[in-house]
Amino acid sequence: MDCIFCKIIKKELPAEITYQDKDIIAFKDRHPRAPVHQLIVPKKHIATLNDLTENDTLLAGNILQIACHLAKKENIAQSGYRIVFNCNKDGGQEVFHLHLHLLGGRSLHWPPG
Repeated sequence: MDCIFCKIIKKELPAEITYQDKDIIAFKDRHPRAPVHQLIVPKKHIATLNDLTENDTLLAGNILQIACHLAKKENIAQSGYRIVFNCNKDGGQEVFHLHLHLLGGRSLHWPPG
């Protein structure tokens, strides 16, 4: 498997890790779109949001809880932040390993402008 996130999980590629437990890892995005931009990734390879199963319900909930924890740790919980799952090519997914984007540290109003 040539998945960049699996390589980060296996420590074959470097990343600035901000959180890790037995099931989930979080690290800073290499191409941030906001002052705070972290990726929260299950260690289990799941290609897209569509590939989650009922057996992954607890894992998906834990990903959201970790996003809240990291938002507090980054001091963006009160000012506001965005969490995003992209799904498949037209949804903006570039790495086909499920991941949640945590973005904050500036105004993220939509639509921009």
